[in-house]
Amino acid sequence: SGARFHDSFADSMRILDWIPSKADPDIWMKDCTDRWEYVCTWVDDLLYGGLNGEKFFESLRTIGYKLKGVGPPTYHLGGDFTRVKDRDGSDEMIQTWGAYTYVKKMIAEYEKMFGEPVPKRKNISSPLEEGDHPELDTSDLCGSEDTAKYMSMVGAMQWAVALGRIDIHAATMTMARFRTAPRQGHLDRLKRVYCYLRNYKKNAIKFRTDMPDYSGYKINEVSWGHVYHPCKEDIPSDMPEPRGKLVRTTTFVDANLLHDMVTGRSATGILHMLNKTPIDWFSKRQNTVETATYGSEFVAARIAVEQIIDLRYTLRMLGVSIDTPSWLFGDNLSVIQSATIPSSTLKKRHNALAYHRVREAQAAGFVQFCFIEGKENPSDVLTKHRSCKQWFHLMQPFLYWVESSKDEDD
Repeated sequence: SGARFHDSFADSMRILDWIPSKADPDIWMKDCTDRWEYVCTWVDDLLYGGLNGEKFFESLRTIGYKLKGVGPPTYHLGGDFTRVKDRDGSDEMIQTWGAYTYVKKMIAEYEKMFGEPVPKRKNISSPLEEGDHPELDTSDLCGSEDTAKYMSMVGAMQWAVALGRIDIHAATMTMARFRTAPRQGHLDRLKRVYCYLRNYKKNAIKFRTDMPDYSGYKINEVSWGHVYHPCKEDIPSDMPEPRGKLVRTTTFVDANLLHDMVTGRSATGILHMLNKTPIDWFSKRQNTVETATYGSEFVAARIAVEQIIDLRYTLRMLGVSIDTPSWLFGDNLSVIQSATIPSSTLKKRHNALAYHRVREAQAAGFVQFCFIEGKENPSDVLTKHRSCKQWFHLMQPFLYWVESSKDEDD
C-alpha cells in the first residue's frame, strides 16, 4: 500500500532529522545552516537535491532500505534529464528536462492503435495550423473505437505537457474538450500533433539559474492612498528561515479573445519562471464569455496573480529567499494602466473582481505589472495556434530545440 509506505518512510525521515514541507508533504527538507536540502518523494521514487547524495542514500541503507538505480538523474517519472551544449551560439553546457523517452512511447502506442507508423511529414512544424478552429469542424462523428483512441491520445498529450512540452499545450487544451464525442477531423488533428512530436521529439526545458535583468523597465513610484489601505502581502508566520541565493519569479500572461467561436469563450495562457527557467504553465478556456479583449485580459491577469500568490507561498515554505516584487508581464496596455495607475476607474462593472484583485496585488507591492509587446510574449504560445517561425521565436530562450532528421531513434 502506497499510503502505508508513505507513513513508514515519514517515520524514517524524521529519525534522520528531515521535516516535511507545509507547502507539500511529499517534499522533505533539512536545514544545513547555509542552505536547505530536499528529498522529493513519489510513492517509492526519490529525488534528492543537495550536495551529498551518497551520504543521504547510505543513511537510508543503514536503517534497512534496499535502494536501486541510485545516481544522477537521467530518467525520472517519465522525464529525461540530460546535459547538452546550448544552441544559442555559446559553448555553454546546460541541464535540460524533457519528454523524449515518453514521446517515443507515444509514437510506439500510435503504431499499435492504427497499425501503421506516424507519417514522416517534414512539413509539419507546428502542433496545429495557424488560426485553426477545430470547434467549427463538421466532419462525421467518430465511432466508439476511434473515440477510445482519441481519449487515449489526448491523455498521452496531457502527460507530455506535464513533462515540459509547453509547445503542444494550446493544442492539447483545445482538442481535449472534444474527447467525449470527437469528429473525424478532430482525430486527424491529433494525428498531426503526433507528426509534430515525431519531428521534434527532443524539445526540452532549459535550466538557466541566472537572475533576469529588468533594469530597463521604468517603475513609477505612486501613492495608492487609502484605496486598498491597509494593504500588504500576507507572509506566513511559520515559514522556515530563507537560505541560499535570492530568486526572482517572472510571469507572462496572455488571453485570446473568442478562442472558441462556438461558445464565445476566451483562453488564458500563463507561464511562470524561476529566474530564467520555466517551472509552471497554464492554458485553459475561461469560464466566462467576455465581449472585449480588455475583459478577457483582466480575467487572465487575475488568474495569474492568484497563481503568483500560490507560488510565492510555496517557495517561502521551502525556505527559498524570494525577490520582491514578482514580475508580471502582459501585452494589453489598457489592462496594465488600469492595474497600475491609482486614479484609473473601471467602467465595465462585471470585471470588478478581477480588476480589484490585480490592483490590490500591485498596491501591496509584491507584484509589478509591466507591458511587453505581444510579439515578445511567450505566453502567446499557450493561447493561440502559431506557425513554427512564431512559436520558435517565443520559446527559443526556454526550450532546447532539436528537429529530428534521421530515423525514429535519432
